Order: sequence, then structure tokens, then C-alpha cells
Amino acid sequence: MKKSRHQKIKELVERYEIETQEELADRLREAGCQVTQATVSRDIRELKLSKIPTGEGRQRYTVLVHSDHYLSDKYIRVLKDGFVSMDMAQNILVVKTVSGMAMAVAAAIDAMKLKEIVGSIAGDDTIMMAVRTVEDTETVMEKIRSVLEE
Repeated sequence: MKKSRHQKIKELVERYEIETQEELADRLREAGCQVTQATVSRDIRELKLSKIPTGEGRQRYTVLVHSDHYLSDKYIRVLKDGFVSMDMAQNILVVKTVSGMAMAVAAAIDAMKLKEIVGSIAGDDTIMMAVRTVEDTETVMEKIRSVLEE
């Protein structure tokens, strides 16, 4: 039951811009899950959901990793140490890294298992990622920023 509820939470936060625990609890109830505020709060902690900005001073919940394995400390360290900047050109995300670190940073981003990224190519200090849509590119940038700010 808990496992299916966790799966439903992941689906809901990916589909909707859920800003509060109350909103998440309401969505779960609409989906047929009997939950309390305490259960939702505990589930958010267990799933390690993060809040990312949506604009206009608002935030929403997101899942940084789409599997049961969370980004290891090693990958987080590589991402933080090697990352310089990122910019987008439509659905192409370009990440600049410290010289010689592009492949390692690309591996760290790949470990995030972001469904929005179709593929990536790493050179010496630049990574180019093909992302499904312009909106997905903005989402990927937000997710990378949230890891960098941890």
C-alpha cells in the first residue's frame, strides 16, 4: 500500500504543480488513497521530494530522481565541483564545466535519470543535451539548480 501510494505521489507531482502538503493530500484522496496530513508529510520526507521555483514567487514539489536509487554523494560532489554554468537554446541545454570535467558532470546528470533528457554529448568543458521540449529544458535546469543548491 505504501509503495503504491509513493508511486502515485511521484505521478502526481510530475503531472501537476503541487505547492503544498494539503494540495498533495487532496490529490491523493481524489485518486482513492486514504491519507492524513502526517502520512503525506512522512511520504514527502521518505521520497526526498524537493521544492523548485515555478515563477511569480511560487514553488512546487518535484522528484529529483525517478528511481528508487537516489543521487549518490559522489555524483553530487562531481556536479558541484565541475559545474560552471548552463544556458538553453530552445530544447538544447548547454552546460559549461571546468576544463576536463564535462564527461564526469554529464555522468552525474545522467545519474539523475531525468526523463526529459533524450541524450547528451560531452566534450572537454561543454555538454550538449537534447531535451524533449523547451518547457522540459527549463524543468531540467531547475532540477540541476536544486541539486547544486543542496
